[in-house]
Amino acid sequence: MSGFMSYFVGRRDTKQAARDAIVTLRQQLQMLEKKEDHLQKKVDEELKKAKANAVSNKSAATAALRRKKAAETELDRLSGTRLQLEMQVNTLESANFNQETMAAMKKGSDALRTIHGNLTPSTVDATMAAINDQREIANEISDAISNPMNAGIDLDEAKLADLEQDELNDRLAGAERAPTTSLPSATREEPIRHTAEEDDEEAELKALQAALAM
Repeated sequence: MSGFMSYFVGRRDTKQAARDAIVTLRQQLQMLEKKEDHLQKKVDEELKKAKANAVSNKSAATAALRRKKAAETELDRLSGTRLQLEMQVNTLESANFNQETMAAMKKGSDALRTIHGNLTPSTVDATMAAINDQREIANEISDAISNPMNAGIDLDEAKLADLEQDELNDRLAGAERAPTTSLPSATREEPIRHTAEEDDEEAELKALQAALAM
């Protein structure tokens, strides 16, 4: 437990130390900027003195130029120092940002691990299969409940078979009662054939009579 708490205490100390260092460096940068402004003003003043005494008092002008050069040299050193401080501030801010980012990512990873727990692809597949099985069972139950005619299917089929048999019996009985009045075709055709022969003979007879009369 102590190790667990020391981990978070150590993180807080590191985070606070980085912030304190950044604050200190920025304060130092502000001091350097003020000193640079002061030196720049001194350079400008010494340059004015040198110009003013360049003709009338050369020794004063020379002294002013020396003081100007010394101020410029100090100003150059301060510029280099300020550049180093700014780079260090940027590095600390970047490192602090990276640390915060990693802490957030670790927190998210821990949250995912807690959410998933013992959840694995195999357990998900098994759960989904069980859900599908129960859904199919529920659908079958719903179909059975929503179709109340299932109980009378066998009775309806038996009744339909009886009706079909009655209809077949009625047709057979009607066929037995039908009269069989079929006349021979030769009986009907024979008188017609004799009548035509008699007509032909009579016509031939008349033709002979007419020929003899001539």
